[in-house]
Amino acid sequence: MILLAGGGIGGLVAALSLHAAGRPCRVFEAVEEIRPLGVGINLLPHAVRELTELGLGERLAGIGVATRELRYVSAHGQLIWREDRGLAAGYRWPQYSVHRGRLHMMLLEVARERGITAETGRRVSGFAQDADGVTLVFEAGGEARGEALIGADGIHSAIRRHFAPDEGPPSWQGAILWRGTTVAPPFLGGATMVQAGHHSQKFVVYPIAHHPDGTVLTNWIAEMKVDPSQGFRREDWNREADRAAFLPHYESWDWGWLDVPGLIRRAERVLEYPMVDRDPLLCWTEGRVTLLGDAAHPMYPIGSNGASQAVLDARQLALNIARHERVEDGLLAYEQARRPPTAKLTLANRELGPDLILEEVHRRAPDGFGDLESVITQAELERVAAEYKKLAGFDPTALNARESWSIGA
Repeated sequence: MILLAGGGIGGLVAALSLHAAGRPCRVFEAVEEIRPLGVGINLLPHAVRELTELGLGERLAGIGVATRELRYVSAHGQLIWREDRGLAAGYRWPQYSVHRGRLHMMLLEVARERGITAETGRRVSGFAQDADGVTLVFEAGGEARGEALIGADGIHSAIRRHFAPDEGPPSWQGAILWRGTTVAPPFLGGATMVQAGHHSQKFVVYPIAHHPDGTVLTNWIAEMKVDPSQGFRREDWNREADRAAFLPHYESWDWGWLDVPGLIRRAERVLEYPMVDRDPLLCWTEGRVTLLGDAAHPMYPIGSNGASQAVLDARQLALNIARHERVEDGLLAYEQARRPPTAKLTLANRELGPDLILEEVHRRAPDGFGDLESVITQAELERVAAEYKKLAGFDPTALNARESWSIGA
């Protein structure tokens, strides 16, 4: 029996993957009731491939929007870069924009259908292991025993504290995210993701659901740098924010094809979230215990990679456990496959990842431009985009050609 601490997206995909590989597991979730929290996220083609191979392709198509293109625009609404995404870019799998809560509840529903139960109200406080297995200890009392333990319990992971006892709170460099969803008319065809602005002030927007009346549920993220000395409040997917704290800075961002201040004003709710990460760990695994998802590698939400990387972790975890006779060897092989690339990605996201395009254009032409080629060359733009795809594992040629990570019982 494999024990999974955490019933979020990564934990549930790990449970489904272990189940498909014939390895029984138990999932323990800290909250008393799992609810559809959060706003929009992106699932890149490498993650959609893994979910499709778990048999979830049709369900994903039913809850998300297949993203057709990505555009980078300046703070003046000028187009800097556009590229096809998903099937339009030659991938064998789509890219989906989806409400995080809908994705989470879909995974929970499928897990239940396949006989996997997420035991709620089971917050983890620690563990102990010996030669024969692992004992998981809960805050409210009680224990669970299994052959291995996977810490998928998020950025404040109790399991991670064993590997980094003196780590302290997450790293925050002064960026705040304000997030919301707004019912609005479609923009740029209704399947486009836009990243606008620069490092100090950015706006990300994309549709996550189409409505019968022709409107779309539009997910947006306003990101601004503030004074880091003021500190930050702990991350919470459900904390209401005052839009007056940031809306004035976006009042001029109405470019005709996109009305940024209008989206902010018409949002039913606005949530506040600090942009945080943690330094990469030198080790995720000890004996029968390892980490997954945000517990292993919390990273900035740049490049739309957080949830996707957790999905990749989950699939590699199940694959390597199934391939090895000793579970300890499987966990080490999993770490060897996933820790180096996610460490590089975490550090790359700190350096702005593909959003470096926006910052470079703003640095070179803060008041806008007449001729983009005089500011940044097409070759520079193509290089940044291609290098990030390779780093994050979704280069289209490599992804389409690589072997499946599915493994049967």
